[in-house]
Amino acid sequence: MRRNRKAALRIIGILREHEAGAKAADLARKYAVSETTLYNWKAKFGGMDVSEAKRLKALEEENARLKKLLADQMLEAAALKELLFKKMVGPAAKRDAVAHLRAVMALSERRACQIVAVDRSTARYVSKRPADKPLRERLRELANERRRFGYRRLFVLLRQEGETSGKNRIYRLYREEGLTVRKRRARRRAVGARAPIPVEARPNARWSLDFVHDQFACGRRFRILNIVDDVTRECLAAIPDTSISGRRVARELSALIRRRGKPGMIVSDNGTEFTSNAVLSWSSENKIEWRYIAPGKPMQNGFCESFNGRMRDELLNETLFFGLDHAREKIRDWVHDYNHRRPHSALGYATPAAFTANLTATGDRLRNPDQLRRAPVATFAPSGVSTQRTQLAAG
Repeated sequence: MRRNRKAALRIIGILREHEAGAKAADLARKYAVSETTLYNWKAKFGGMDVSEAKRLKALEEENARLKKLLADQMLEAAALKELLFKKMVGPAAKRDAVAHLRAVMALSERRACQIVAVDRSTARYVSKRPADKPLRERLRELANERRRFGYRRLFVLLRQEGETSGKNRIYRLYREEGLTVRKRRARRRAVGARAPIPVEARPNARWSLDFVHDQFACGRRFRILNIVDDVTRECLAAIPDTSISGRRVARELSALIRRRGKPGMIVSDNGTEFTSNAVLSWSSENKIEWRYIAPGKPMQNGFCESFNGRMRDELLNETLFFGLDHAREKIRDWVHDYNHRRPHSALGYATPAAFTANLTATGDRLRNPDQLRRAPVATFAPSGVSTQRTQLAAG
């Protein structure tokens, strides 16, 4: 039976006939509905009058409308949460946001455009800009050759080569390629290469430097300069003091070189002590290559960072230092134990001292894979270190 504006009135009338004694089968044939529909009407509208039935229907329609609004709000909230970390400034970014919503949440184009607040014609726009790959490549080449040139000078160089693009286009490509020149600091700092570092499996191939901080029982803070051989994992020096400057670092390195020999290279972070003019001059005078890790990438100095963690866990967190002399004594004893008694998992649980002796005495055997498997002492090179003659990238 078709439902119209008077559907509630007709349903109540049919139910009244059923209550008066008419059989459900007869009513079903009379009004062309099934008996199941009659019983459903009775369960829903039984005992009601017309006004109550209309009010129930209005409440159901209002409930459906509220559910739809709630579903729309929840969908919009989920979509906005999906775009939380996307920067939607400009038509291109908004087009990307619409495409992302359609791909991830399977929304229609109309709904995605409503959420992002962008016109559908903007979302459908396809750029007709000509390809500028050769110009980008040439701009990068010039920027690498002239590292301190801004986009204006690069624009002049391109014009001299016959490029007809305007300044605004060159500036746009310059920004998109990330070629902006960084302003130099007023103070001169050491600048090290940040390419992968080749390391050969031998002692003194590479040293790593880093600082660890702690405090005495009285609350006064002190720091420890740790120097580690990256190949043998030996702690070459652990120097505690309340203040260690760049000159002190250079002096300690000179004393260590007199005892052990000159390293192939030194790796450190970008701390003020390591980037000072004193350290820069020292490395130039001693002809030692000094490399700096990328800012915010301590994993590039992983050997020394791992050693710092072991020192923190096994010594600093377990010992209460009462003064500088007491700290020097405890750190000296722990370093000796670390080098000569503590097994190192990265060295096959050999001590760094034993591994150094074995590496020095049996260098040829270390390069033979068959004998390497039968070696009684751990002879595997540390992770990231090559045992071949050819230098490989590590660090």
